[in-house]
Amino acid sequence: MTSTTSPATFPTDHDAATRAELTATPLGFGVGARVTAAVMADDYSRILVDVLSRLDTTGLTLETGDVSTYAGGHEANLQRWLVDLAADLAATEHHASLQILLSRGCPGEVECELPGGAGPRSVDMPPVRRTGRWASAEWALYPLADQALSDGEEPDHMRDIYAAIDHAKELGTFRESQHFVTRLEGDVGEVIATALAGWVLVGRSVQHVTSHLTISLNSPSHDRRRTGETDR
Repeated sequence: MTSTTSPATFPTDHDAATRAELTATPLGFGVGARVTAAVMADDYSRILVDVLSRLDTTGLTLETGDVSTYAGGHEANLQRWLVDLAADLAATEHHASLQILLSRGCPGEVECELPGGAGPRSVDMPPVRRTGRWASAEWALYPLADQALSDGEEPDHMRDIYAAIDHAKELGTFRESQHFVTRLEGDVGEVIATALAGWVLVGRSVQHVTSHLTISLNSPSHDRRRTGETDR
């Protein structure tokens, strides 16, 4: 998918060199995620600690709290870590879920004080990696554009969102549109790549972009859905 949004105009006090400096460092640009994992098992704490201790955290800054874990770093490293986490949770065979909040280019955060017009940040989409583990998910994408475009046109949030949904259809993970979310299904590596792709591609023309992805793994209802039956 190629985003159809025109590049945003920037304040005159940000020349090309300044913008390049502001967008070059992932942590400086506020690229990161907040992740909450849940495992439906009596010994969930042991399972989560075991899974998290095995993950490759190269290139990431991690901070774990009692509600969620913050992971900050390059988009490709984030995707690698998220896919590893989801695949390892699925491998436990327990019903598990992941709630993921992605954000980039956010002004006013703890370690991100970007002025408006600092971005956008353009990076390559991380490659898709299949895991052999099936998942269902609910996905929402929010291009938080509040600047006029270069041709004077107002930002069109839904245009970017529909373009990202079209990309999900190309990847084969799109299932259906639902209230406030898009349902994704497929290999969990492809599901996560779908959300990251929309986030990255919209982020090439919009500075501040967030996305929510809630993933369900090993749900008792998955076998029925995959064979065409409906939940009752």
